[in-house]
Amino acid sequence: MAKINKKHEISESCYDLAVKRVALTYDRFDRVVVSFSGGKDSTACMNLCLEEARRRNRLPLEVVFFDEECIPPETVEYMERIKANPEIRLYWFCLPLKLGNACSRKHPEWYAWGEEDRDKWVRSLPKHAITSYPTFVRGMGIPDFCPTMFGPESGKVAWVLGIRTQESMTRYQSIGTKIGFECFTIPMTIAGEYGPKIGKKKRGGTIPTPWQSKVYPIYDWMTEDVWRAPALFDWDYNHVYDTMRACGLPPLVARCSPTFGEQTNRRLWSYKVCWPDLWAKMVDRVPGAATAARYANTELYGIAVKEDDIPEGVTWRQATMKIVGELEGQAKIDVSKAIAAALKEHRNCYRKRDMKPLPFPDLVQDPISGYSWKLMYGIASAGGDKFGRQSQKARKKATDVRKLIPRIE
Repeated sequence: MAKINKKHEISESCYDLAVKRVALTYDRFDRVVVSFSGGKDSTACMNLCLEEARRRNRLPLEVVFFDEECIPPETVEYMERIKANPEIRLYWFCLPLKLGNACSRKHPEWYAWGEEDRDKWVRSLPKHAITSYPTFVRGMGIPDFCPTMFGPESGKVAWVLGIRTQESMTRYQSIGTKIGFECFTIPMTIAGEYGPKIGKKKRGGTIPTPWQSKVYPIYDWMTEDVWRAPALFDWDYNHVYDTMRACGLPPLVARCSPTFGEQTNRRLWSYKVCWPDLWAKMVDRVPGAATAARYANTELYGIAVKEDDIPEGVTWRQATMKIVGELEGQAKIDVSKAIAAALKEHRNCYRKRDMKPLPFPDLVQDPISGYSWKLMYGIASAGGDKFGRQSQKARKKATDVRKLIPRIE
């Protein structure tokens, strides 16, 4: 396991450090592109890059925005203002991208702006929409498509993203194992199915694109920093946050992110509160949206699983296998992969300590790996663990338990 560098206090502000990182990015890359969601993190990245581009006379700044159709009107208005800025070249994509749908096991994917669902679109196409692209192939998700946008002829390309380590231990680990320039720069890869020649299928895995990298200039910013920056520097921002605040949503819930994902579907209820007209169309647009808005924070979606959620005399392993047996299609594949990955990690946690692996506990989480069949039941109920967040929680729980039992380290 790679050594993770510990955090330590320094005299420079996170803003000054971000400015230096962006300057270094412009030094080392021929093309700087901001991946933009309309949220506060990507707003900070865009403005930092815009300031550096002005200093170097490298305008217009290229900004890529993927319109996922089910977005609030304030986000649309914000993108219109950005599009009108002559210093920015905005790629406003409205492509039929494959997006995850954690609201339904039977329909784990949906296609925003899919031509076959035109009569169900929640909004009309924006007048600036880009609806096709030479390298786009139907079936691509956003991570599949982005690396294909710019080929080697573009020179070295930096994709600037508003990733912050405060939001995820996995993100912190990916940053904390490196130092210097490599600390905030990660090589970009493309799904084997689509690269390096578009349309020529490969066998799984990913292929590196050595001319492209992902850059995280604000990785050490805290939530308070990204809220404070627009006020300090008079940056324009997405007024969706004002609407959320007026409706009583706390800052941690007020986010601009994919609407129907594993974690974000837990905030679907906020659309019903803040944008009831939009919500009425969203319910008809994406299978399971109405159910998820009501039950996404319950055991039905693998959240707050309780001991009385399964019949008396049935083990958590049996209950988990029952769910797996009832699943179909991609949902069954995703859940099976998540369980297989957990079993493998459980064994590896023991082997790293030269210990013989013990069977998965049924109820209480294992003190070495953090897993149990009860946890697997929650993952199966949620339709999988695509981004490893449940695994991350399991590892943290195991670490907390081991602190109380020092002898097993």
